[in-house]
Amino acid sequence: MSEETARRWGSTLDSVVVYAQGAVCRRLARGTVPPDGRVRVAGLPRTLDPGSLRARVLGPAGVRVTEARVRVAAEPLDGDTPDELRREVERLRDACAAAEGRRDRQLTLIEEVKGVHPVPPARKREDPHRRTPVDAWLELADFVDERLARLHARLVDAEEELRRAEHALSVAADRLERASTDAPASHVGTTVSALLTLDGAAGGEVELELEYGVPGAVWVPAYRLSHRRGDDGGRLVLRASVAQRTGEDWTGVRLALATADLRRRTDLPRLRSVRIGRRQAAPAPSGWREPPAGLDDLFAGYEAAGPGPVPASSRLGGAAAGSAAVPVAAGPVPSPPPAPASASFAGPPALTGAPPPPGAVHGFAPEAYGGAPGSAPQGYGGAPGPAPKAYGGAPGSAPRGARRAMAPAAPGAPAPAPPPPPAPAGPPRPSGDELDYASLVLSGPDDRGPRRGRLFPDSSFDAVATEYRRRAEGVAALPLPPHAVRPRESAGSFDHRFDAAGRADVPSDGTWHTVAVGEIPVGLRTEYLCVPSVEETVYATLVVSNATGQALLAGPVEVTVDDGFLLTAALPTLAPGGVRRLGLGPAEAVRVTRRSQLRESTAGLRNNVTVLDHQVRVELVNRLAAPAVVEVRERVPVTSEPDVRIEERAGWAAPGDGPEEHAPGTRVRRVELPAGGTAVLEGGYEIRIPAGKALVDGNRRS
Repeated sequence: MSEETARRWGSTLDSVVVYAQGAVCRRLARGTVPPDGRVRVAGLPRTLDPGSLRARVLGPAGVRVTEARVRVAAEPLDGDTPDELRREVERLRDACAAAEGRRDRQLTLIEEVKGVHPVPPARKREDPHRRTPVDAWLELADFVDERLARLHARLVDAEEELRRAEHALSVAADRLERASTDAPASHVGTTVSALLTLDGAAGGEVELELEYGVPGAVWVPAYRLSHRRGDDGGRLVLRASVAQRTGEDWTGVRLALATADLRRRTDLPRLRSVRIGRRQAAPAPSGWREPPAGLDDLFAGYEAAGPGPVPASSRLGGAAAGSAAVPVAAGPVPSPPPAPASASFAGPPALTGAPPPPGAVHGFAPEAYGGAPGSAPQGYGGAPGPAPKAYGGAPGSAPRGARRAMAPAAPGAPAPAPPPPPAPAGPPRPSGDELDYASLVLSGPDDRGPRRGRLFPDSSFDAVATEYRRRAEGVAALPLPPHAVRPRESAGSFDHRFDAAGRADVPSDGTWHTVAVGEIPVGLRTEYLCVPSVEETVYATLVVSNATGQALLAGPVEVTVDDGFLLTAALPTLAPGGVRRLGLGPAEAVRVTRRSQLRESTAGLRNNVTVLDHQVRVELVNRLAAPAVVEVRERVPVTSEPDVRIEERAGWAAPGDGPEEHAPGTRVRRVELPAGGTAVLEGGYEIRIPAGKALVDGNRRS
């Protein structure tokens, strides 16, 4: 049974897992299996990666998928296919052109009326002087003024109409540009389907699951935090900004978000043993066999028949189209001499005169499947092929490139290119694509290149999907929302997956869409922080603790306190069990005042020690209706001189170990203020300096 007659099944998109870049889609299809077991599942996107297709049977045991391939087909769309946006843009473009024409017509009439002015008749020399008809001049001026007033009023209306038409055209064009790429852009639709072969389910109804990867999908996390004053908890809702241009709309899908890299290889390396000695292990069979001889003789009769008729499209296309069909001299064509090493298909394309085949790396093309070392290009089941021959040359003559190579070089001409490196020794090593026999395509007799009569991998799908993939990958360059961070940058060395609680809709328009993922329980408490030595302002902070088993990625968070929106801040990455502060801005209801006093004296047996006594007094006032916990930070000098001693007063402590980084000498004191209460914190330090030394720079009074 051919692929065209395979039974066609419809499919629905069920779930999508969006990774840092790219996504993995899962489709479901159901139907009755035909007797031959071959079905075609349609509905796949045009950006699909053919190497990522996976298919399996859900339900009855003993039924399995024995083959799965991707096929691309082009078919005309129905005449009544909805295309309102494109037709609306064309209509508005015509309306805009018509409005511009009416505006230009009014401008032309205004210029014509402005040119109307009285012209006196020519006077002969013998004619007496005539008096100017002032009344006629005034009547003409009134006529011109009245006519110009009406024309200018019409011009204002025409310009306003043109402005509205241009605005409507720009809006429609922007909607068309941002429209979903799921709809085809022309009257011919390119359909991508999966051709499956089932075994053990003839005549029964089964359900299939198809999984495939697509590029052109990105996401960044976002949060919404709700908190009430006085509570020790809150609601943190995880939301995601998702953008995709995969070529299919995600409608009602179960969405999951992952921080992993979809392009990272996950296969395990295969370790091969190395033996020392003559006896070596037999290599694994690759399916390659020696090609039969006489491949060139198969086309002797075809060459003797002469060129075929020129297609009608080439005759109508003029010289450009007719140049594709190059006349070939009739009569038998003698076999060309063996191809030199420089004409081998494994050499650079510039020396062979043939286009580089798929899979070429660093300017060298892989050897065709079935070739022998050092021979001309070969295909599966073929013999060494002839060297490229210039069309229209005399029989037995050398190609044009060879004649140029044999001619003496002109003085000052650049040196010829060095010959390509010889082909590697040993049997040919075909790639996985060349061993996929079902996807190999036989080049016909019209292909005069080295592929003639040989099997090569089919690259038609890549030719169709390359442009779609390039457009899809453009979403990676979208500007991020404020405070947003890429998942791979904030995830660090771990990977997590977040499953959305409900189904979501994400159109394929390449713009950001917000999707609610779920609620995350977090611990919250309100604390106030101040550094009065720098600024006498108290700042409110939320201490967020992550008690879940999943990390919270960095991203923007909308903070709502007592059902009122407060601000949008940047939430740092929180590992499981992590604690971070989230700043909420100044708290005007909590006031702080700092006073410092310095006393300088001497001590010691001979007054040889200078004592700098710093006294600090911090006053706090809580004007809130609830208690407040305030953390006051001070700083004590740090010295590296062994003779200089610093003695601190009791009551202040060094900060504990935590995610925050503190400057050397930082001291912290926490105090709980009741509602409407006050507190006074006293502290300070003494600096004892030998008499032979003194402080240099700095502010010794603070």
